[in-house]
Amino acid sequence: MRLTTKGRFAVTAMIDLGLRQSAGPVTLAAISQRQQISLSYLEQLFGKLRRNQLVESTRGPGGGYTLARSPADITVAEIITSVDEPMDATQCGGKENCLGENARCMTHELWASLNVKMVEFLDSVSLQKLVDDQIAKGFELEEKPTLKRAISSMPVMQPIRVNAPNSVFALGASFAKM
Repeated sequence: MRLTTKGRFAVTAMIDLGLRQSAGPVTLAAISQRQQISLSYLEQLFGKLRRNQLVESTRGPGGGYTLARSPADITVAEIITSVDEPMDATQCGGKENCLGENARCMTHELWASLNVKMVEFLDSVSLQKLVDDQIAKGFELEEKPTLKRAISSMPVMQPIRVNAPNSVFALGASFAKM
């Protein structure tokens, strides 16, 4: 089995969400910035996570994503499969036709057994365990930056307003008045 970036990023983003959701909905832009994952890629992943009922979205100002269930009830296997990540080490994708129609390769049972063990392992690891591991490593939740008005030594430049016609018709009308 080769875990692609889709599965890795989904698990990473879910850990980030699990760590921060107690403060309210978490924006994908914030996750994107913290984890250096493309925002558009996160949007695709979270669409799948939402359809599989692992996250919930809140719209509007102050909106974002929260976990749909307790992190203890969400497994890594669920996260990976919800973003369509295949967990299969066999060459044939589990179809038992590695060497053609109805012909399995000599190592098919080995890779099929590995698939079972991988799924069992990933199904035994909860999101809560991964969140707890980050906290045990010393993770500290950063405080939300307070918005301060910028004070600049440079004067604020006002845009120049031009009192000119903004269309051909207005230009023609201005000549007609002359």
